[in-house]
Amino acid sequence: MKKWGPDLARVGAGLPVAAYRDEITTALQGGRAVIVAPPGTGKTTFVPPLVASRCSGRVIVTQPRRVAARAAARRLATLTLTRPGQFASHTVRGESTTTRDTKVEFVTTGVLLRRLLNDPDLTGVDAVILDEVHERHIDADLVVAMVCEVAQLRSDLTIVAMSATVDSSGWATLLGDAEPAPVIEVASAMHELEVEWAPVPGAAVEFRGVSREFLSHLGSVTVDALKRHTEGSVLVFVPGTREVDHVVADLRSRLTGIEVVGLSGSMSAREQDHALSDPGNGRRVIVSTSVAESSLTVPGVRLVVDSGLAREPRLDRGRGMTGLVTVRESRASAVQRAGRAARLGAGVAVRCLRAEDWAGMDAAPAPEIDHADLVAPLLSLAMWGSPRGEGMALPTPLPQDRVAAAEEELRDLGAVDAQGRITARGRQLATLPLDPRLARALTDGAAIVGSRRCAEIAAMLGLDDGQVDLVGQWRQLRSGRHPESTVWRREADRLARLIDDVPSTGVTDDDAVAVVVSLARPGWIARSRGEGSTSYLLACGTGVDLPRNCPPRLLGQRWLAVARTSRVTSGAMIRAAVPLSESAALDAGASMLASDTSVTWDGGKVRGRRVSRLGAIELSSTPLRPDPVQARRAVLEGVRSEGLVVVLTKSGEALRRRLALAHRVLGDPWPEVSDEALLDRAEEWLDLDALAAGRRSDATSGLRGLLGWQESARLDEVVPETITVPSGSRVRVDYPGHDSDASPILAVKLQECFGWTDGPAICDGKVRVVLHLLSPARRPLAITDDLASFWANVYPAVRAENRGRYSKHPWPEDPMTALPTKYTNRSLRLD
Repeated sequence: MKKWGPDLARVGAGLPVAAYRDEITTALQGGRAVIVAPPGTGKTTFVPPLVASRCSGRVIVTQPRRVAARAAARRLATLTLTRPGQFASHTVRGESTTTRDTKVEFVTTGVLLRRLLNDPDLTGVDAVILDEVHERHIDADLVVAMVCEVAQLRSDLTIVAMSATVDSSGWATLLGDAEPAPVIEVASAMHELEVEWAPVPGAAVEFRGVSREFLSHLGSVTVDALKRHTEGSVLVFVPGTREVDHVVADLRSRLTGIEVVGLSGSMSAREQDHALSDPGNGRRVIVSTSVAESSLTVPGVRLVVDSGLAREPRLDRGRGMTGLVTVRESRASAVQRAGRAARLGAGVAVRCLRAEDWAGMDAAPAPEIDHADLVAPLLSLAMWGSPRGEGMALPTPLPQDRVAAAEEELRDLGAVDAQGRITARGRQLATLPLDPRLARALTDGAAIVGSRRCAEIAAMLGLDDGQVDLVGQWRQLRSGRHPESTVWRREADRLARLIDDVPSTGVTDDDAVAVVVSLARPGWIARSRGEGSTSYLLACGTGVDLPRNCPPRLLGQRWLAVARTSRVTSGAMIRAAVPLSESAALDAGASMLASDTSVTWDGGKVRGRRVSRLGAIELSSTPLRPDPVQARRAVLEGVRSEGLVVVLTKSGEALRRRLALAHRVLGDPWPEVSDEALLDRAEEWLDLDALAAGRRSDATSGLRGLLGWQESARLDEVVPETITVPSGSRVRVDYPGHDSDASPILAVKLQECFGWTDGPAICDGKVRVVLHLLSPARRPLAITDDLASFWANVYPAVRAENRGRYSKHPWPEDPMTALPTKYTNRSLRLD
């Protein structure tokens, strides 16, 4: 195998990681390695060419951000004295310097994910280096799992995971085959670092984002730090692009003679290159998003001002897709940011938070998979051939509570089938580098409204805007009066390039927005719950309401295409929508159209209807006469749903209690009559045809039918319905509930039991019946299952207390010789 590489001694000059060359080379012999190296040690620069020196094919290096991929490729090209693409190149969305000669290609994880889906064998690739794996973006997690599966089929594929802060043992186990991959830990190259604290007096984040007061505080802290520390450039960390622009403008107004530049992933390549260039002997202030936390080399920095804030993706339930939110950074991110100040020499990090807040910060950023939208990841997994990621070595398993909802959305888009497998439509959507919902709207909507208008509307749906009137928002964006007009136009241009050029049609602006929105979110097609109602039902089954300040164009509309919602105390509120025609609703939601027969048993009657639906929205309902099989099934489902109380008569329940006692005491073959057991055997003892016809079923006879002939013959002997007491009266036994362990009860007048010593026993003499001895007024006098003891020890006191109260009834001194009777003394004398 021919191997070629650059002068590694030249590339690794001054990089601490180069001292571990032999150790890394030895680890690579097994095809797997985990490298833990702090920022500034040179892992991103040195390891890729070292791996390439052992390969004949290409080495792919993933980066979490486009700017990092571009900067890493440019730096390696410079160190190897080659042109971009000759040895090192980069490929990011919409941009590539890769050629046939490229040996090391830096790509974003999103690019590698799409490449894996198009070429699962990674043809021509000998090694994959997963850099900055601690950041745990969803695309990165999917790439790790997929690359591990490729390596199972390709023993020649080398995999390396690299990070500054990572669970090395966990990643070693994940990448390892029979045993964990070797771990190489590179010692820190950090110089002395001084940490200062500069908290803002008020709140850093308000309802609408980072407060202006906090951004002004960041500017003041930076100016003060520049005055107190006179060496090196300043790197200011802020959460997002808007904050970069604001702080840059603020600092330029305060500073003279010092260049202030911004750095973010949304800037042009030229602007990013300038921010990362060496300022020479001068000082510079670089205001950056988290892109400068790791991988990038920012020259000359000796001072860091950290806002303590980060912008992380979260599932925006209002838009049903992932959006960015401002959160407190983790301690790991804070350490990474501060470390930028101590690469060249002693440095200072100023954190704009209280020192006592440090302990309460998260140790590390949460994996994106824990809280982000799963629609796009599930489509990628379906495209890979592993629906729901089952059986894959994902660093964090998919949260199953959100998988079902996301997969339902993909079915609504026609992207997956009932088993979660990819469809032809899904393959088409998966090839486009954007959210599957917007991909569906873009591909289907262009032919209806024209490609340019469709791209503009789809780009608008990706904005986080508070306007309810989508048509009005679109017009503002096109006029340039909207604050996001520039960003929106750039995204619209990108989306337009992804589809065929289709001229605009005669569809109105209102209808064009409605079509694209309904295609993007068919599950959010909404229909009014009634004439003039402001309450709507979404096709996905959620109820929503129009806001009080609703634009007039939305009021009274039968159908709406909803783009954004929000949760409120009373339920859910529509935050952005557009009127929709019924025909457009049916076209956009075609995959959710269904017609089914509904047969239910309600109120003792079987009712059948043929129902046409758009998801959860009922379009029409027609009565029909169900066939006998459907009717019996409906009765069974009704009984199982409502419980046996709807079919058991009073006599049936009494028999059930007797059978329950026999089964509990004697066991088989006496049948079990618990709810579960009777429901399982419902077809054996219930007259389903009678119930389906609206007649009562003879549940008592049905329950007797569960008995064998011997048990049926002995039923009244084993668990008698009544017991004859000494007076000759037949008294009904009160059996306990079917799920109770209590004893059966016989409530009888005391006088009817004179001379009775043994008391009754049932279930072949194994169960003593508890006697409730009653007064002539049928009030309880005593409870016993031992009559002999009662007569001897308790009766005298009962007699003394009650003989005057019930003087008309016999209270003999010797109850054992008295005549048992249900009559009064007078009746006895008359007899």
